[in-house]
Amino acid sequence: MTLRPFLTLGLAVAQALLTGCAGYRVGSTGALPAGQQSIQIGHIQNQTLEPRLIESLNNALRKRFQQDGTYRLDTRGESDVILTGIITRFDRLAVSFQPADVLTVRDYALTMTAKLTVRERTTGKVIFDRDVVGRTSIRAGNDLASAERQAVPLLAEDLARIATSLIVDGTW
Repeated sequence: MTLRPFLTLGLAVAQALLTGCAGYRVGSTGALPAGQQSIQIGHIQNQTLEPRLIESLNNALRKRFQQDGTYRLDTRGESDVILTGIITRFDRLAVSFQPADVLTVRDYALTMTAKLTVRERTTGKVIFDRDVVGRTSIRAGNDLASAERQAVPLLAEDLARIATSLIVDGTW
């Protein structure tokens, strides 16, 4: 029995595995190394009638940028870039209804849209300017207001996750 076919196959598999990861990089995917630039979460405005959205979005953005590590979070106002935003929409859409009563909503889909802008502090050059949408769903139950109040941090977290990914990795 000859070992040559097995050796050739083994070498081909090893080469495919080694070259398959050639484009992979550990760390930041941006032009600069992780933590090289700092970001400040600036003023966020709320143009909707829903209260308490600003605090949830601010907290979620800060948490996400800290977890990501590509930008250092700056709180003293000496950052390289500043993120500002305007919450433009807060929508509640009926998703499902009670089985015995087609007029009573059981589940809602919540969406929050924010126009986020990232500028360089020194030049004022806009790096990122885009609408970002966060989504979550809630079960209405007996108290819709409480269900919404509990869902707002989840909604802000989803929006912050998407925004951080877009800002850090860029638009593809």
